[in-house]
Amino acid sequence: MTEEHSNFYMEKELLSPYHHIQQVKGKQMRIKIILAFNHWLQVPEDKLQYSLEVFNLLHNGGLLIDDIQDDSVVRRGMPAAHCVYGLPLTINASLHVFLLAMDKLYHMNPKAGKICSEHYLDVIRGQGLELYWRDKFVCPTEEEYEDMVHRKTGAAFLMVVRTLQLFSENKTDYAEFIRILGKYYQIRDDYCNLTQQEALEEWPNAEDTDAKEACFCEDLTEGKFSLPIIHSLKTKEGGQILSILRQRTRDDEVKRRCVSLLEKAGSLEYTRQVLRDLDRAARAELSRLNGNPLMEAVLNDLLSWQDQKKSRECSG
Repeated sequence: MTEEHSNFYMEKELLSPYHHIQQVKGKQMRIKIILAFNHWLQVPEDKLQYSLEVFNLLHNGGLLIDDIQDDSVVRRGMPAAHCVYGLPLTINASLHVFLLAMDKLYHMNPKAGKICSEHYLDVIRGQGLELYWRDKFVCPTEEEYEDMVHRKTGAAFLMVVRTLQLFSENKTDYAEFIRILGKYYQIRDDYCNLTQQEALEEWPNAEDTDAKEACFCEDLTEGKFSLPIIHSLKTKEGGQILSILRQRTRDDEVKRRCVSLLEKAGSLEYTRQVLRDLDRAARAELSRLNGNPLMEAVLNDLLSWQDQKKSRECSG
């Protein structure tokens, strides 16, 4: 943070929504992935920590807007920031944090700022596609969905690696591995959102019934066209599933019915097979890149999608 920023007397108050969301601790999978890439890149510790601080600003600043766009009232059992601080201040805090991150990137290396702006624009485009399909109630094809994932998730990972490579002697092209990892990460996240029934009992604030109901199968309440939904629309159960999705229901029984229909349609099994294939592809590419024990550990952690009891670990 620049001296001008650090001396601004209202900085803490203006960033209250950001500090609020920082209290919500997930499994920190994104941090593990960055550290795994650094096993290859060997970036000096001071540059690595500085970069992690910037990526944390971008990620959490983005979550502030995500929760508004998705009309989420909770995040991992805690009230969403905009429900506590209101929409205007939360939107302002997200913009504030993003510009602080950009300032840090340009301070670190002007090329880092250019890399960030290039790839983060792709992230925003990917997010925009998902919102357009949801709000216009337009079901994308699987190919269109994969393109969205490549932009929304893959571009974020590519941004991280290209930034770190500015401070590394390792200039290996990891684009193919990142493409596979980004697709795996996002589809896994979507799958876990729909298969977390048993995990709700293990969430923080589990006694808060309203919070639990809001967290259960959030993607159905949002009306999100995830891979299982897209696949299901080709089956005879698709009409019922589409009808439930259109309602954006908060009724747990209706959402359970939708999940059972997705299972009956073979759409959850189809998604599981996609995840198995992506896991194999990621490990094959990892082997081609001469291996990485930290990245192998990440892939092992990501396999928690196979156990519903671990599904609360799916958010990174």
